[in-house]
This record gives sequence, C-alpha cells and structure tokens, in this order.
Amino acid sequence: MSANSEVKCPNCKEVFKVDDAVYTNIIKQVRDQQFDEELQSRLDAANREKEAALKLVEANITSLFKEQLAQKDIEINNLKLKSKDELVDEVSKKQEEIRQLQSKLDQTEIQKKLELSNAVRALEKEKDQLENDVKLKEAEKENLEKSLKEDFRRELDHIAKDLQLKDDEIERLKNYKQKLSTKMIGETLEQHCETEFNKLRATAFQNAYFEKDNDASGGTKGDYIFKETDHADNEVVSIMFEMKNENDTTSTKKKNEDFFAKLDKDRRDKGCEYAVLVSLLESDNELYNTGIVDVSYKYEKMYVIRPQFFIPMITLLRNAGMKSLEYKAELSVMRNQNIDITNFEDKINDFKTGFARNYELASRKFMTAISEIDKTISHLEKTKAALLSSENNLRLANNKADDLTIKKLTHGNPTMKQKFDNL
Repeated sequence: MSANSEVKCPNCKEVFKVDDAVYTNIIKQVRDQQFDEELQSRLDAANREKEAALKLVEANITSLFKEQLAQKDIEINNLKLKSKDELVDEVSKKQEEIRQLQSKLDQTEIQKKLELSNAVRALEKEKDQLENDVKLKEAEKENLEKSLKEDFRRELDHIAKDLQLKDDEIERLKNYKQKLSTKMIGETLEQHCETEFNKLRATAFQNAYFEKDNDASGGTKGDYIFKETDHADNEVVSIMFEMKNENDTTSTKKKNEDFFAKLDKDRRDKGCEYAVLVSLLESDNELYNTGIVDVSYKYEKMYVIRPQFFIPMITLLRNAGMKSLEYKAELSVMRNQNIDITNFEDKINDFKTGFARNYELASRKFMTAISEIDKTISHLEKTKAALLSSENNLRLANNKADDLTIKKLTHGNPTMKQKFDNL
C-alpha cells in the first residue's frame, strides 16, 4: 500500500489516511479477532458435546437404575412372602448385587470421566494443533505480505525508473524537436522511412522503385513514389507516399485529414494505385495509434499509418497486388479471347454491313438506271410522237403544197390575177 492512502469507514463514512504500519496493525487485529472467534467457537462446540455426552450417560444410568429399582421393589415384595431366613439370604444376595452394581456404576463413571478426559485432551490437542497451524499460517502470511510488499516496492521502483527514463526521453525529444525547423522534422521522417526501405531493398524489393517525387508539373507533388513490377515488367503495385510530422511548439496543430485531398490529387496525377499518409500528427488520437487506418470511405484506396507500420504496409499492398496480378493475367487472357471473338463478330458484322450497303447502293443505282431508262423511253416516245406529228404536218404541208395553184392564189385577188394574166 502506498504511503498515506485514504480509507473510508463503511460505518461512519469518515475518510482517514493510513500507512503501512497502520494497515499491518489493522490486518493483525482482524486476524487475531478471527482466530479468537474460531477458537471460542471450537471450545463452545466441545463443551456442548461434553455436556450432551454427560447428559446422555446420566439419562442412561438413571433409566437403568429406575428399571433395576422397580425390579428390586418387585423382588422385595416377593421376599416379603418368604421366610425370614430366606429373606436374610435374599437380602444378602441383593446387597451383594447392589454392591456389584455400585462397583459397575463407579467403574462406568470412571470410564466416562476417562473418556471425557481423553476427549478433552484430544480437543486441547486439536486446539494446540489449530493454534500452531494458525501461527504457521500467520507466519506464512506475514512472509507472503513481506514478499509481496517487497515485490511491490521493487515493481514501484522499476516503474518509477521507467517513468523517469520515459520522462527523460520525452524531454530529450522535445528539446531535439525544438531545435529543428518544421521542414527539417518532415525531412527527418522521410529519411527514417527511406532508411527502413533501403535496409530491405536488396533482399525483399529487388524489382521495386522507391524515390522522391520531383515532378511538380501538376502544381503539387508527393514525397515518395513506390512502384514494383514482376519479371515480365507488369506493374504489381504503385503507392504515393506523403510523410507528415509537426513540431510540438508550433502554434497551429495540423490534422491528418488536412492532407487527404492533396494526397489523393497527387496519387491520381502520378497514376498510382494507392495513397498512404505516414504521419506523426495527432499523437493523442487513439484511432491513428491503433495501427493501419483505412480512410477509403473519404478518398479511394487511401490509408494512414504511423512510421512503425511503413514496411508492413508496403508488404501488405505488395502481396495484395501480386494476388491481383494473377487475377489480372487470367482476366487479360479471357479479355483477349473475348476480343478475338468480338473482332471475328465485328468482321462478320462489317462484311454484312458493307455487303448490305453495297447491295443497297447497287439496288439504288439499278433503280436509278431503270428510272432513267423509263425516262429515256418516255422521252423517246415523246420524240417519236413528235416525229410522227412532224411527219403528219409535213404530209399535210406537202398536200397543201400540192394543192397550191395560181388559180387558187389569185382567186378573189383581181390585182394578182391581172399580174399573172399579164405574165
């Protein structure tokens, strides 16, 4: 128990302080009281058993004597009927029997006393054994209490030392952070992640690319881009990383969600599949301290992690990408098969479409030609009719020319008649 701990009395509700000595004294008083109560209970039970045994013996003896006395009275009444000599002999015999019975009674009493004495001694022995057991238990309890107290003190000392080391470490980190600028803090986190990756690059990430994002053509850029391909140069996974830290002494505290929109834009601009924010912001937020946090409900395929989950996060996404690559390969084969079938169907459809178009064009040209022929026939019929009409007119004209005479010309024209007559 820590020094000066407060204890509340269950009866008077008064709160008072106790130390280890007072606590030990209270435990001893409670233990002694329990032992005395248990011992008194055992003694009372033994006395009750003794009294019950004595009463039982007394009742048995009294009953026996009453039976014998009644028997004697019967015998005495029978003796009164006998002669004096017989009576004297009978009395002598009865007295002898009485003496024998008295002797047996005395022996029985002695035996009961002896049994009672043995029972008392057994109870006393049991009492002594209980006392010894209680003393032994008390000694064991005291030793256990001392051991527990010693262990507790050592544990407290150990915890106090650990807390002091933690406080010293926190103070050292605070002093270290205060000496760094905000830019340097972020770069320190980036260097930490890059160092952790380079430790495993040669063994676990031989086909991986992990470099700083220096392309700011889209207006912004991320911190690091991770990409990994298989032996066939197929992309397994690609991740856009953003590393964020903050000085404890800065007046404005940033939140992780303040960087989600920019990180998502950088991921899309650079064609990465995943976006991961490695953050030391919001150090007292239990959501981000539990492990890998999926924030894809806000931004697609985005996660927030602490620096200790940097390598496990890459491993998880890489393994998921390898599995996805197998599905992609199977899907690509099926897609190519579907593309071949689709191309074959497209060619058939193109042929059908071209044939139908050519047929339609030919049919349209044929109908146009037929129409033109019909128009030509109609035109020729008109020309024929015109020619026939012209021939008829020529015939009529010829007939009229044949019928034309001087006489007819001068008929009714005396002047012209006179002219022709003069000629």
